[in-house]
Amino acid sequence: MSERRFNRTHVAGLTAGAFAGGLLLASGLQFTPGTHAAALMQTPAVPTRQDVRPVAELSQAFISIAESVTPAVVAIEMERAGRRTSGRRDIPEELRDMLPFDIPEGGGRGPQQGSGSGFIISPDGYIITNNHVVEGADKITVVLSDNRSLVARVVGRDPNTDVAVIKVEGSRFPVVRLGTSDGTKIGEWVLAIGNPLDLGTTVTSGIISAKGRPLPILRESTGSRWAIEDFIQTDAPINPGNSGGPLVNLRGEVVGVNSAIASPTGFYAGYGFAVPIDLARKVADDLMRYGKVRRPALGITLKDVRPEDAEVFRLPRIAGVVVNDLTPGTSAAREAGIRQGDVIVGVNGAQVERTGQLQRMIATHQPGETITLDIIRAGARRQVRVRLAEAPTEPEQRAQREVTAPVQPVRNDVARQRLGITVEPLTAALAKQYGLRSTTGVVVAESDRSGPAGRQGIGRGVRIVSVDGQPVADVAAFRRLVERKRAGQVVSLVLEFNNGQQGIENIRLAE
Repeated sequence: MSERRFNRTHVAGLTAGAFAGGLLLASGLQFTPGTHAAALMQTPAVPTRQDVRPVAELSQAFISIAESVTPAVVAIEMERAGRRTSGRRDIPEELRDMLPFDIPEGGGRGPQQGSGSGFIISPDGYIITNNHVVEGADKITVVLSDNRSLVARVVGRDPNTDVAVIKVEGSRFPVVRLGTSDGTKIGEWVLAIGNPLDLGTTVTSGIISAKGRPLPILRESTGSRWAIEDFIQTDAPINPGNSGGPLVNLRGEVVGVNSAIASPTGFYAGYGFAVPIDLARKVADDLMRYGKVRRPALGITLKDVRPEDAEVFRLPRIAGVVVNDLTPGTSAAREAGIRQGDVIVGVNGAQVERTGQLQRMIATHQPGETITLDIIRAGARRQVRVRLAEAPTEPEQRAQREVTAPVQPVRNDVARQRLGITVEPLTAALAKQYGLRSTTGVVVAESDRSGPAGRQGIGRGVRIVSVDGQPVADVAAFRRLVERKRAGQVVSLVLEFNNGQQGIENIRLAE
């Protein structure tokens, strides 16, 4: 079975290579205009040395990159002592097949062994890899390109970016050259280098097929709101064991850290993902200097702009990041004058399209630095200078809440028809049950998950603070504010959730 799979993969690789070579060869030929099509059919064109030069030059570039980069790429072998595991089913599916060790389906107790990749960034032996390659390891062995095996220690790990730094003792190690991920373009040729399937150092080629992919793997595996998911997507073949290896451009510069694959089988199926090197380099610098990541924070919660948001906030296009809420207490954004409902569309002159991109751009700075945000407020564009604060090192613990018997909801036919929810008066008992700070107003009692509000995650226990900027004091006020909107219009709700934070949802009312 495995041999058959290997042969099929090998043939597919040769076919893909031949196809790519054919495209490049065709691009180098001097095709005649359409009016001479008949003559072209009668006299086949014969490629000359000049015609095939682009193919040869590309091939030579691949060879030069492989020769210069692979000496600094290492294989990483890790061991975990016997520990009880919860099983593969408890690990996010997107990350499951890239784990460098084998976990039984149902969990169990026993030693674990695995492998991954990394690349040396300093002559004295500092190595960048993935957090999930070395997390929980009791012993780490690094195999160099000259087949030497050295014991490594963990310098620091950051689950929120899936970046880790390890170190081997020694000097005069070969190093990679770090580039920039911001300057990469979709369609640009890249090479993925690593140690897939324990085959040894392997080089594969492809292009950058997308940027800014917001995979949920880190947020699901860490449960942290500080997780940054803004991956580079590539079709360069990546397989288990490639994790932690470099993604390299045609200048021989590392532009990403290979981290995950999207695959129904656990093996390469066309999509690989890498952590942008600009983010990884900042994380690595912090880990080497401080032993932890000093994470800058704006002090806001965010969400991507949707078409309804663009309509309500009068945005020129459907792009940017909505300031959903400002964190309680001291907030860098609040001190700078940023308000709930502002839309961030730029950082230091660079456009912001989505949440993950903004998080990555902020994360490349240090706490205490001042940045300039371009925001849109009520349709007007303005600039705000913000001095970044430092994020907490530990996630906040949620208080245990006592569950009380629910109060019978007050029916609201208009809200049910247009939003798919019913509301009830908020009492002290309900506030305690749902973990809300406020004890007055209205709270969602029932929510149709297929309704306009339910589809945006508005469920039972969410307090409705205001409708279209008007405070909601009771059920009658909520009904009146919703009834004045026509079917198909967008209603803007400010909500309070069970963690005490607020958010904005702009929802189109059902017809």
